[in-house]
Amino acid sequence: MDANPHRRSQKHLQKLRIQAGSWLRELREKRGLSQRDLAERVGAACYTLIAQLESGRGRIPSQCYQAWADALGITPQEFVRTLNAFYDPASQDIVFADPARVQPVLVRARRSSIRLQRSESRRRTPTTKP
Repeated sequence: MDANPHRRSQKHLQKLRIQAGSWLRELREKRGLSQRDLAERVGAACYTLIAQLESGRGRIPSQCYQAWADALGITPQEFVRTLNAFYDPASQDIVFADPARVQPVLVRARRSSIRLQRSESRRRTPTTKP
């Protein structure tokens, strides 16, 4: 087991990128597109970009999401929601989670923020002794 949590996190993110690449490949193949065809449709300079993304290397820039969704024949909403689940699962959970699950986390964060503000305020206020 790897003792470095950052390294474990990086390994997990790499696995998610590989899964994203598999999902992209599956969509491309369902549409009957070659990597070269898809590259042309999304405005990529060369088809090797598609190969890299499908193998889990790199990310699709957000400004290209619409073109990718159109080329792969799915709605932009479905494309972004699914891709974001691979690229940024923490944000995905916050944005699309069940509000009942998120609410307690938000309450704890708010309470923590209030405690921090009070603590900082006490430190800044000079104490004078009579």
